[in-house]
Amino acid sequence: MQSDQPILIIDDNVNLAKGFALVLQRSGYRVNVAHTAEEGLRLAQADNPAAVIVDFRMPFINGAGFLYRLRACPKQANTPVLVVTAAAVNDEMRAQLSELRAELRFKPLGVQDLLAEVGALLGEPVRHRATIEPGQVASGV
Repeated sequence: MQSDQPILIIDDNVNLAKGFALVLQRSGYRVNVAHTAEEGLRLAQADNPAAVIVDFRMPFINGAGFLYRLRACPKQANTPVLVVTAAAVNDEMRAQLSELRAELRFKPLGVQDLLAEVGALLGEPVRHRATIEPGQVASGV
């Protein structure tokens, strides 16, 4: 069951954020996009997203910094979050993300993987409604 609340995507890679947004919009989700953690926090406070997808490696405030700030806001303390990265993640980073109650996945995410991850964040059954070919990679759309 889709929420009326948007999915918030935060990634400094403009093309990747657009690709994720396109996939989710074509599958019926409302989406907001930010390219910095600061912008993402403003959108999260204004729109109270149903879920957040955030890049781990961003300039100024990284994904963990965003999460600490997000979790400090009572309205977003329990918002489901998916952290995505193409970088290596050490045990300390994994522990930090676990403490912040965030799921971790590695880029690139295929279309069906992205939809499955968002569905899992929202507690939805598995979905296969994207109008993009299943072999395409969401980050390359």
